[in-house]
Amino acid sequence: MNSLFKIQHPLRSALTSRFLQRTLAYASNERKAEASPEPSPSFIHPTAVVHPDAIIGQGVSVGPFCTVGSSATIGNGCSGAVVGDDLPGSTVIGCNNVIGHHAVVGVKCQDLKYKPGDECFLNIGDNNDIREHASIHRSSKPADKTVIGDDNLIMGSSHIAHDCKIGNNNIFANNTLLAGHVIVGDYTHTAGAIVVHQFCHIGSFSFIGGGSVVSQDVPMYVMVSGERAELRGLNLEGLRRRGFSVAEIRSLRTAYRKIFVSVDSDSLSFEECLAKVEHDEELNCVPAVCWMVQSLRGSFAESRRGICNSRRWSSS
Repeated sequence: MNSLFKIQHPLRSALTSRFLQRTLAYASNERKAEASPEPSPSFIHPTAVVHPDAIIGQGVSVGPFCTVGSSATIGNGCSGAVVGDDLPGSTVIGCNNVIGHHAVVGVKCQDLKYKPGDECFLNIGDNNDIREHASIHRSSKPADKTVIGDDNLIMGSSHIAHDCKIGNNNIFANNTLLAGHVIVGDYTHTAGAIVVHQFCHIGSFSFIGGGSVVSQDVPMYVMVSGERAELRGLNLEGLRRRGFSVAEIRSLRTAYRKIFVSVDSDSLSFEECLAKVEHDEELNCVPAVCWMVQSLRGSFAESRRGICNSRRWSSS
């Protein structure tokens, strides 16, 4: 028994030493890639599994124990963990994306309507930060795509399901869960642990409070929150941070109150409240107000889900 231990001990030491050398070499390459302004050669950790048909750009770092599928295309300067299935179709990832540990990107959707063998697609733009344990699935049909734009922060354990369309510069806090076919505009912000029903639209510059369940559309520029999310007024802080002028915000507040808060809104139909804003000569000259009205009208088009309920007493 002692002699067996003596044989195993140097073997274990040699294997441990070799693994440490590989890991240190990987870390050294990552530091060099960060320090160099020019695209460096790609580095693939020895424990990673990369299909020979995968297309890897310059300066890409594929971390330990990652898997890159045959239909994956990864742009220049990406780093971190990428897990992809060998499925018909493609996963295309743009440049300078960071994908966190144990993230699952570009795998088969969780939709029973998906037929094995069908092509399915995921397109991700540039400069996205996709953090640990996030999951982003491919489309459910060959005619559709899951699309992520540019400069989004998708925090840990968030989920973006099949056929979602995500714009640019969004922030999804931890455990943001988007069901299939959700459409998100630009510069939205979700707090943690929120759920969005399939086919909902989340308007640009909106904010969703933590723990909310969103089962209808969120119009542009507003805040919603609640176990069944309700309108809580304009996203004033978000609008200021995004550079909206005082005059624009004042006009949006006036329009919001005419539609949702004014005394007349109890006696007038929703359509009449919208028309009242559209016929207001001052408000009709403000592009932001026109976009808000268009967002509201779009939510009541055929096959859409309407908007989150409003609280009449809320003011913004």
